[in-house]
Amino acid sequence: MTTTAAGATSAEVRATLPHRYPILLVDRVLELGEQEIRAVKAVTFNEPWYAGLGPDPDQEDLAYPPFLLIESWTQTAGVLAKRLAGSTADGQVMLFGSMTGIEFHRPVHPGDVVEHHARLERAVNDTMIFEGVSRVAGEPVLTVGRITMAFRPGEQLNPAAGPATG
Repeated sequence: MTTTAAGATSAEVRATLPHRYPILLVDRVLELGEQEIRAVKAVTFNEPWYAGLGPDPDQEDLAYPPFLLIESWTQTAGVLAKRLAGSTADGQVMLFGSMTGIEFHRPVHPGDVVEHHARLERAVNDTMIFEGVSRVAGEPVLTVGRITMAFRPGEQLNPAAGPATG
């Protein structure tokens, strides 16, 4: 990966994404290149999805929810998308469009540090297609064939603005 900027701290990730606790699922960006990003998510017992497990959960109950693994990977791609869009993303809302080729290889558990790798495959106007993988200790846990994201004007998505006239 050709790095054009250093990674991002958790404060910088928070400034880039609109997500907040408990759904901000990227802890830190390690590398941010021209078309690639590498970021981490540390899975802990302190996350709300583990709160109701009781005193003696089995290993299957401790598996990190797969939809949250995808969300965390997609947030990583979102950091890259915002960087690529630059100032054209001002006033825009980033929307998740679709996903294909998603494969889960093994469960993720508390104590695992997930390293997300996302790469821009293609961009057309305000729509971006990403692909990548997530690993724990070098072992793949998730493969992402394609995920599509698009930027749309925020005022068009604001229900308080009322219906468009014209």
